[in-house]
Amino acid sequence: MTKKQKNQLRRLILAGGLFVLALVLPKAQGWAWAYFVPVYLFIGYDVLLDAGRNILHGQYLDEQFLMAVATLGAWGVGEYPEAVGVMLFYQVGEFFQSYAVNKSRKSIADLMEIRPDYANVLREGSLMEVDPEEVAVGECIVIKPGERVPLDGVVTEGESLLDTLAITGEAVPRSIGVGQEIFSGCVNQTGLLTVQVTKAYGESTVARILELVENSADNKARSEAFISRFARWYTPAVVGAAVLLMVLPSLITGEWRTWVYRGLMFLMVSCPCALVISVPLSYFGGIGAAARKGILVKGSNYLEQMGKVQTVAFDKTGTLTTGELQVTGTYALPPVAPEELLRLAAAAEDFSSHPIAQALTREQRDLPPAGKVQETAGHGVTALVENKQVAVGSKKLMESLGIPCPEPQTPGTVSFVAVEGQYAGYIAIGDRIKPGAKEALEELQAVGVHKTVLLTGDRQSAGEALGRELGLTEARCELLPQQKVTALEELLQEPDRKGTVCYVGDGINDAPVLKRADVGVAMGALGADAAIEAADIVLMDDDPKKLALAVGIARFTQRIVKQNISFALVVKGLVLITSALGVTDMWMAVLADVGVAMLAVLNAMRCLRYTRNRLRLP
Repeated sequence: MTKKQKNQLRRLILAGGLFVLALVLPKAQGWAWAYFVPVYLFIGYDVLLDAGRNILHGQYLDEQFLMAVATLGAWGVGEYPEAVGVMLFYQVGEFFQSYAVNKSRKSIADLMEIRPDYANVLREGSLMEVDPEEVAVGECIVIKPGERVPLDGVVTEGESLLDTLAITGEAVPRSIGVGQEIFSGCVNQTGLLTVQVTKAYGESTVARILELVENSADNKARSEAFISRFARWYTPAVVGAAVLLMVLPSLITGEWRTWVYRGLMFLMVSCPCALVISVPLSYFGGIGAAARKGILVKGSNYLEQMGKVQTVAFDKTGTLTTGELQVTGTYALPPVAPEELLRLAAAAEDFSSHPIAQALTREQRDLPPAGKVQETAGHGVTALVENKQVAVGSKKLMESLGIPCPEPQTPGTVSFVAVEGQYAGYIAIGDRIKPGAKEALEELQAVGVHKTVLLTGDRQSAGEALGRELGLTEARCELLPQQKVTALEELLQEPDRKGTVCYVGDGINDAPVLKRADVGVAMGALGADAAIEAADIVLMDDDPKKLALAVGIARFTQRIVKQNISFALVVKGLVLITSALGVTDMWMAVLADVGVAMLAVLNAMRCLRYTRNRLRLP
């Protein structure tokens, strides 16, 4: 609670005590008003001043104006306790709204604390403390234990544990060492690190996050924009209706006091603050809840679109897979054992820089030396390993050596192996599936996503195999970047499609598809800058399971918004009718205005407390 809010709370408590005292003290005939005037001015002076100031600036029909007119009108008809009570309860409602908004903003402000204050840069053999924006790419910085990482870079010296909670939402610290990439905004926990800067501050992870968060308020959801437009037309309409309610029946019946009183009640009930405050607060709370989980939403309109998602299309490499090739199977012909086949192939490929060669050698230790190595670009290598002539490569290499080999029975990329001129088997190479990818797709189904589609440039056999393994609905393969856009448009135009279409990707070639989708989601840790710029939502730690969490937060926020709108309109509508008919008094009008606003705001605050255990929706 802020200092201002604490002072406001003390003022409310004191005003409440004075109001009770004014109610119970004995009053002389005709002097009851004297007990209530000081309390009214004490609790309502700021509302009256704001109303007067707004009128001077041409703003006649805001909630301060409505409250000032209603309470001063109550004085005019002799309802002194009700005038004070209405103002007091209005201020109580304002206090709760202020507290709720402040708490919601704090969740975003906590994220803003990732901004680094300084960087320790090594220059001319000494350590200098400078602004991160003054550090050039290629310079080395030193990060001490307990300090926040100011810039993106690669560790050149030291080992440590890294707290990445503010960036990725991951609670478990990460081990970091020489050669590993480090992101700004994280906190160095244990060891001293020397880091070579790879990105200027303006392009760093922390700068991009702050820019996304600061700009998120510029993109309003349809329901939020509708409420703003609704309030501009609604308020003048109800003020006009209240004036007619005061004047027309009074001219007919002559009972001016009765109908003016009812018109004042009508004015109080009509105040749209429950909608105007609670709807934006709900979206703000949803964005804050997502930010704490390492999910950055660029605006409430994107959160609204995410809440309607029924179809999700995925890129493959870097999104569902790590992009790192690995051996997925070794298929040897007797008498060569699978382990021996892999060992000989890895030894022959040990000097090659080809990605397939690196996949073969990555997990092998103590390889025998290879001699007479000959590499044919794009086809493979031949080498002498342990006095055996070994050939490893494509089918074209085998054909050029006159070695027949059958078609492989496994999908994806394969390397054929021949030993002493005889076909010995093949090794399957594939992309590694990201940890949690399968669970992510299961969770998407749990939150109501009906269709999951793979859009990839990989071969049909590899794409279909990945689709079967992960449980995807459909796989569209061998697509060029422009063909991915066409494929996404086909998904958007499907006649039986329900809800919105989301696309998830991480590469430069995904940027056009991310822009074309109803809502685009980019991988933020390893994703290309172009993809992050084009996306509407960014998963900061590349965890595909965060996608279902984002959908869950968005849908939960949408439910809260609908609840608040329905609740406010129904209650206010009923009390407007009953107040016009004289069934309810001014106290019920206060309850309909302030009470509904307070309940709507408290309901909106639930968005801040969204957790993963709510994903399993019925």
